[in-house]
Amino acid sequence: SALFNFQSLMLVVLLTICTCTYLRAQAPALIDRNKTGLTGLFWKAARVGERLSPYVSIACCFMAFQLIMY
Repeated sequence: SALFNFQSLMLVVLLTICTCTYLRAQAPALIDRNKTGLTGLFWKAARVGERLSPYVSIACCFMAFQLIMY
């Protein structure tokens, strides 16, 4: 049902990016850049979190305030 609600979709995307970035920092072998398929998607999410961390953190804060207001 997250596909039909934009707010839920953005929440899932942000949580995926943050989780993959944390896991890559803690256990780099778990999310390896040479893997393909679903794990390759997780590696790409980790790279987005590493390179765009200020924007991701701002988006997380914005989403948190938006969820509090609802």
